[in-house]
Amino acid sequence: MTKRRFLLGGVAALGAITAARLLSGGGGSIAAGPATGAVDFEVTKSAEEWRRILTAEQYHVLRDHGTERAWTSPLNDERRPGTYTCAGCGVPLFASETKFDSGTGWPSFWSPIEGAIGTSEDRSLFLLRTEVHCARCGGHQGHVFDDGPQPTGLRYCINGVALDFRPAESA
Repeated sequence: MTKRRFLLGGVAALGAITAARLLSGGGGSIAAGPATGAVDFEVTKSAEEWRRILTAEQYHVLRDHGTERAWTSPLNDERRPGTYTCAGCGVPLFASETKFDSGTGWPSFWSPIEGAIGTSEDRSLFLLRTEVHCARCGGHQGHVFDDGPQPTGLRYCINGVALDFRPAESA
């Protein structure tokens, strides 16, 4: 075997592993419990219970750590005052005042509602990222990055399918 074939084989194997992780959503399932290091969440359900209350795409994102395609969420264009809640358990996660257009194709926020979000290390795709999950049910929401606007400098890049929007009530 030549050195060139060995290197090409290694590159092909690495590509196959990366593709498999991308297609699988890149993380472990949290159907009944977290893959986030937390011991318990206030809301826990079996995989079958989650499948009954979530759409297939919501289950893929919230429970299997998947990612929706960029630019597919109607929440990208949502501009009304209100609250973004977890699609799994309904807990308020983000206030509309913290939403901004990051140009990434996913709803982005510079700060969550206090105590609503948990984080964990995500080492999928051969990267180290900070995963964001609902503190109440453990549902995967997205990731947080340090390239956001002030006052926090953070960008919570969230899957729109993992959220519901509740408009503020008119006075």
